[in-house]
Amino acid sequence: MVLGYDKDQKNLMVLLVRRKNPPYQGYWALPGGFVEEDETLEQAALRELEEETSVKDLFIEQLYTFGQPQRDPRGRVVSVAYYALINLSKHRLKARSDAAEASWFAIDQLPALAFDHADILNTALTRLRNKVRYQPIGFELLPDEFTLRQLQDLYESVLGLPLNKRNFRSRILKLGILEKTGKQEGVAHRPATLYRFNKEKYRLLEQENYTNLLKRGLDFEI
Repeated sequence: MVLGYDKDQKNLMVLLVRRKNPPYQGYWALPGGFVEEDETLEQAALRELEEETSVKDLFIEQLYTFGQPQRDPRGRVVSVAYYALINLSKHRLKARSDAAEASWFAIDQLPALAFDHADILNTALTRLRNKVRYQPIGFELLPDEFTLRQLQDLYESVLGLPLNKRNFRSRILKLGILEKTGKQEGVAHRPATLYRFNKEKYRLLEQENYTNLLKRGLDFEI
């Protein structure tokens, strides 16, 4: 499963494919398929994603194993789900293999999904909403340079709730993991400051075991 963020529409997006073959022919589904004998689970996930959508070169993380009986009308199927977070502008979609179409959908405007893929998606969203409170994973969904307003819009989309502007900015800047890169150019309004995520500073915080600081800084609901 691949999640992205549309910064213009301020929507969290999921990548879906329209199934070309039965079962659930014509339905939208998460990209996926069966593991071949000579590959690992992760290799299979990456191969199926590229074969069906042309999206490749991603870092993926194992999500959960889904094995309820009768979840697939073809027989007993156990699925190991993976998920990835990407910047939409860096990947072009092109349906291939047994996918008739590939497209991005806002998570609050989804079509009916094949199999138990709605449950898989909900599991991924729960994982993301929990994880975004203690790790700065949201930066993977944004351009390399972004404003604090764009960063807050992203967090609000992921968490599904409004955040206090002053509180958000104070907490995120106090962590010291953002660095200024300049000002916006070519905008009609007053140009905002641009920032980028400093991965090295974040790694240093992790190594120094500043777990509580990171959690307090990123848990904006508190």
